[in-house]
Amino acid sequence: MQRPGPTEYGSHFGTYINLVPEEDVVGAMAAQLDEMLALLRPVPEAVGNVRHPPYTWSVKEVVGHLADSERVFGYRALRFARGDATPLPGFDENAYARMAEFDRCSLSGLVAEFEAVRRSHLSLFRHLPEPAWERRGVANNTTLSVRALAYVIVGHVRHHGVILRKRLAASS
Repeated sequence: MQRPGPTEYGSHFGTYINLVPEEDVVGAMAAQLDEMLALLRPVPEAVGNVRHPPYTWSVKEVVGHLADSERVFGYRALRFARGDATPLPGFDENAYARMAEFDRCSLSGLVAEFEAVRRSHLSLFRHLPEPAWERRGVANNTTLSVRALAYVIVGHVRHHGVILRKRLAASS
């Protein structure tokens, strides 16, 4: 599969897409799940609510944000892959995190939730017919292809994974 071209996404998504050099985005998505589970499963529950300055979110809030964002990006990909041209709104990740109250959840439960969401998206992307990857739609006033959304999913988790690794290293 080709990488998404610059006409397949808004410039702000380029930050995430540029973090994914792989051509096989579904393979990268699967490998990333294993990496994130290896990183997060051993983290003690007590570390889950820690906020490491300058960051304002706890580790739990970051993991919850990853699941929420992946759901949003995956929903967009599903809609566009199925040819639904209805423009979709954006979402405010800070409002989502605040309303979710992730700190009341167990870290292990949030990690399991992220895993379930990712496994669902792996199934979705593995079963897409080839023409679906190039289909496009509009979300948050930005045109996106299904292919670009798959790369955004991987790049978004990579972005936060770097931050989580630094934060968790500081906690040990």
